[in-house]
Amino acid sequence: MNLKEKGKMSKVISAEKAAELIKDGTTVAWTTSVLSGFAEEMAIAIEKRFLETGAPRDLTITFSSGNGDYPYGDVKGMNHLAHEGLIKKVIGSHIGQSPRLGKLVTENKVECHLFTQGILVHLYRQMAGKKVGVITKTGLGTFIDPRLDGGRINEITKEERVKLIEFEGEEYLYFKPFPIDVAIIRGSVCDEKGNMAMTHEPLLLESLSLASAVHNRGGIVIAQVLYLAKTGTLHPRRVNVPGGLVDYIVQAKPENHLMTTGTFFEPDLCGYFHTPMGSIPPLPLDQRKVIVRRAAMEMLPDSILNLGFGTPTYVASVAVEEGVLEKVTLTTELGNFGGVPCSGLDFPASHNAECTVAHEAMFDFYDGGGLDTAILGFAQADADGNLNVSKFGGRISGPGGFINIADSAKKVVFVSPMTIDAKTAVKDGKLVILKEGKGKKFVNQVEQVSFSGTYARKKGKPIFFVTERAVFSLENEGLTLIEIAPGLEVERDVLSAMEFRPRISPALKEMPRELFMPQWGKLRQIMEENR
Repeated sequence: MNLKEKGKMSKVISAEKAAELIKDGTTVAWTTSVLSGFAEEMAIAIEKRFLETGAPRDLTITFSSGNGDYPYGDVKGMNHLAHEGLIKKVIGSHIGQSPRLGKLVTENKVECHLFTQGILVHLYRQMAGKKVGVITKTGLGTFIDPRLDGGRINEITKEERVKLIEFEGEEYLYFKPFPIDVAIIRGSVCDEKGNMAMTHEPLLLESLSLASAVHNRGGIVIAQVLYLAKTGTLHPRRVNVPGGLVDYIVQAKPENHLMTTGTFFEPDLCGYFHTPMGSIPPLPLDQRKVIVRRAAMEMLPDSILNLGFGTPTYVASVAVEEGVLEKVTLTTELGNFGGVPCSGLDFPASHNAECTVAHEAMFDFYDGGGLDTAILGFAQADADGNLNVSKFGGRISGPGGFINIADSAKKVVFVSPMTIDAKTAVKDGKLVILKEGKGKKFVNQVEQVSFSGTYARKKGKPIFFVTERAVFSLENEGLTLIEIAPGLEVERDVLSAMEFRPRISPALKEMPRELFMPQWGKLRQIMEENR
């Protein structure tokens, strides 16, 4: 399908004109991670056109990462496109930040496949070169395995997009390419020829792969930027997407081109200078701090780590407070090496990153076993060590990069409060449970398998589950209780908060009391002892 307009004089057009280029039934790809890299100006224009004219209709949209402003709002990102009739199909990895879109999927008004972040960015790159697709072991035994759900999220989604294949006696998953008609990418500045630089962006994402894939198919590439430059004034080493791949340029209003959900521009998020890490305030002493302190005890000196969204990101704060940040390299799956991954409104950027690579390049590194340790959150766990992060409580979220990261890291530490909304206090070196939670996270059967304990046990790598009350490890016999918080009793405070009875280690011990004190100061020593 050739959507290019012939004989155009200038690549610079309004968002409204660009929205008119998107025809009914086309497939549109977006760069995005939360709101970083997301072309908000274009999303607003497409929504406005649809509400006023009923077009475009029946779009397939694809994106590799979460894209919206939830839980801080529900009006930005892909929420703009969440209208019945506008979207027919979603192929993504995470829709948790777009609750309006998630509602359409839950109500069976939009077809939806959710795969992993790494598989999608690699698939875009394969499509750019017109390769056969992605063949990988990542995802075996999870809900994207066709023996389970094949990534299909609701009842109306019937198409098979992943196959189980055998190659040289081993099982793999095969993800086939699909045509993309329009790529909507985002940068900081384009010159008049369309050369796009990302000087004020916190991430590079997969802009080049998507632009190449769509250009090579004869589709159109739309670049949203903040600034326009004269041709020839951009340094070639700063150009991330060459002008020959960009068909149209849309200059955005500043409010529709945020660096992160909460920040328009912060120099240390894109490498202009580094902020003193001492300016990061220490966490208050509560159950979250206990959890991330205990998780940090699994770090090795001179190791490379990934910290997941939510509670895991606060491991970085503990590393700063304990003075060990320089002993590890923290990474994000979006492409940042070094520095401190942001939390809250500024996720997924990083303070003081040392290097930023393309999204797909980071997953090359991860999938190849480059991660020493991953510290990730979870929503549910069962006795076999299966985890769920993607679909729970009637809400569809998706795996994001979780499956790639958990599958490939040499050691995995999963972290979460023991129950949902329990009230606790940390006093005098002990944990005090003030009110029990309203729901259990350790359940008989997870609602969706985002991590396969069966496949993990075959690999034999260390896997831990850290809560404020207890620590578990995944052994051949299943989930095993190995530590309990000081001041708690096994039956009353741990087992009663679980739907199943785990194996209890004969060497069960108390979690270090220092974790529950205002001052710790032991992390550097513990890390050295881990060598």
